[in-house]
Amino acid sequence: MDNERSAKINIGGTDFELVLTTRATKEIARRYGGLENLGEKLMKAENFELALDEIIWLITLLANQSILIHNLRNKDAPKSVLTEDEVELLTSPLELASYKAAITEAMFKGTKRDIESEGDLKNTGAE
Repeated sequence: MDNERSAKINIGGTDFELVLTTRATKEIARRYGGLENLGEKLMKAENFELALDEIIWLITLLANQSILIHNLRNKDAPKSVLTEDEVELLTSPLELASYKAAITEAMFKGTKRDIESEGDLKNTGAE
């Protein structure tokens, strides 16, 4: 995975790349009604446990995108996808709070190119 599209986190001693793919965007839209509603939902979670559940779901979704891409490209050497249970067991609430920055970075990187290309038709993606 290239760094232009991902943000790295470490869960239980293993590095994972958080990637906002089209598939992840569709899942987020199904759950929240769109990317624009995501931040508001996370901040307005009625209680701490609910907020943790949402962050765990989102980390699992975004981390699994890089695993699924790997599996697509390496059918002979697939990796196991991450489960929400694993994320819960291998992290602390403090770590989850620190992953919010990585989630934001992955979201920004995943949508940045689209936003740039809308604003400047001459932009070829070179930065």
